[in-house]
Amino acid sequence: MAIHNSDIAEQFDEIADLLEIQGANAFRVRAYRTGARTLRDLPHAVAAMVDNGEDLTELPGIGEDLAAKIREVVVTGELSQLGELEREVPPGLVEVLGIAGLGPKRVQALHRQLGVDNLDDLRTAAEAGQIRTLSGFGAKTEANIRHELATRGSGEKRTRLRQAEEVAEPLAHSLRGVDGVETVTIAGSYRRRKETVGDLDILVTCRADSPVIERFVNHEDVRHVVSKGETRSTVVLRNSLQVDLRVVASAARGAALHYFTGSKAHNIHIRRLGQERGLKINEYGVFQGTERVAGATEAEVYARVGLPEIPPELREDRGEIAAAQAGTLPDLITTDAIRGNLHTHTTASDGHASPRQMAEAAREQGWDYLAISDHSKAVRVANGLDAERLAAQIDEIDALDAELKDITVLKACEVDILEDGRLDLPDAVLARLDLTLGAIHSHMSLAREKQTARVLKAMDNPNVSILAHPTGRKIGTREPCALDMERVIAHAAETGCVLEVNAQPDRLDLNDLHCRMARDAGVRLAIGTDAHAKHHFAFMRDGVDQARRGWVTPADVINTLPLGELRRTLAR
Repeated sequence: MAIHNSDIAEQFDEIADLLEIQGANAFRVRAYRTGARTLRDLPHAVAAMVDNGEDLTELPGIGEDLAAKIREVVVTGELSQLGELEREVPPGLVEVLGIAGLGPKRVQALHRQLGVDNLDDLRTAAEAGQIRTLSGFGAKTEANIRHELATRGSGEKRTRLRQAEEVAEPLAHSLRGVDGVETVTIAGSYRRRKETVGDLDILVTCRADSPVIERFVNHEDVRHVVSKGETRSTVVLRNSLQVDLRVVASAARGAALHYFTGSKAHNIHIRRLGQERGLKINEYGVFQGTERVAGATEAEVYARVGLPEIPPELREDRGEIAAAQAGTLPDLITTDAIRGNLHTHTTASDGHASPRQMAEAAREQGWDYLAISDHSKAVRVANGLDAERLAAQIDEIDALDAELKDITVLKACEVDILEDGRLDLPDAVLARLDLTLGAIHSHMSLAREKQTARVLKAMDNPNVSILAHPTGRKIGTREPCALDMERVIAHAAETGCVLEVNAQPDRLDLNDLHCRMARDAGVRLAIGTDAHAKHHFAFMRDGVDQARRGWVTPADVINTLPLGELRRTLAR
């Protein structure tokens, strides 16, 4: 059985959760979190490194202890420490820890004082009014817990896009190697590059005698075969992701790909256009009466209703069909248009490579410029820079930039926006930077009006070039802060403050809808990787995918600009 990076990362995260509940040292917990993140972000299989005898401690955040545990999982398939912790801590408490507002200390209190072992116990205690009686909780906390419990479980389980990609692409690659297989395409929301996917749809064209179904149901990542037929099979993978495989005829591949890519609303609109022309459009083709008149390619399907082919990322029935009819579909941003990266961290704060190493890696990406933007002092857990350390780093970056050829290293800082909207560092030192990213990392639960006023005040500071990860969300684990994004976007248009599309796979913030709102308002965007290691530069594609879903063009993104034009744009 293949061991994926995510398999080990999940076990590290589980250990961190259980250690938190036990009240373990924060640095020990953080080490497991960092290790999990490193493994998820790693562009190659760590199991292969173990098999090849490579030094795992060269990976960011991986010391001897975690390296030994990685080797243990690769060799045995499990982690003994996790089993020990699971025997010590009720497993349901991990889910309780996932409730917003419940940190480890509060979970401990609920467990010890009210006997809460799981979400059902928590719900019972909340409904009985017992939680408000505990020291440090209160009626508001109890109400918040009840609200989150009421909204949990409403809707299908979804997987972050990059997590799905980790298993989807190897599976598709395996199928492409089967005798007689012609094409393998992953459709659905995955192809539309939605930030999360519910399940996967794979379409295959192949010879009639191809054993592709057998390879699919017997793949090493399959946990359970739901159904198996001659042209369709369904399996559940080890990570609980359901995958449907359909064998389709070459003559109908385009129609099937269009149908299973979706979205449903987009397809309904296209079918309606077909009906107006006397056509029937379904997964088997475009029909006039009983005759199939198109369907081999998606372009054929669209042409039959008088449209150019619409990029998958736009197929949400949000105006793309009208734009196609009018000939005004946007020329969407691509990774090839990106000239540089404006959000990166180094060992000066919580990164895992030096400024030189990051700059050299950026040069290998073919970028023209890289901004070094370490955290400011308010982010203590990230070893943020005070004014004195930032001033020293400015001199260091100037010297590095003078030395390196074929790339410009820009002086930047990710400066915390304090609760009252002031910045964490004095304007005098920020004025020496090429750009400043303002960001919220604390006081995430402020009321909507206060949170919005806080952000608008920071945007008024002319030193703030970019508002980083504006809503502060973490997909699936942290809700966006209560922020009036319409006002933020309008203020960005007024002030010239750039909004970031943070490309970290668990952020993607701005999301696609906010990207569209910003673009329509004439607000400039910056797609930044928020890289904490060299291999995080690969996240640029994740940010570009979400920007494409938001109708963003190269002209909307400042890091598509040549350096001179970028500098002029950043000068507010």
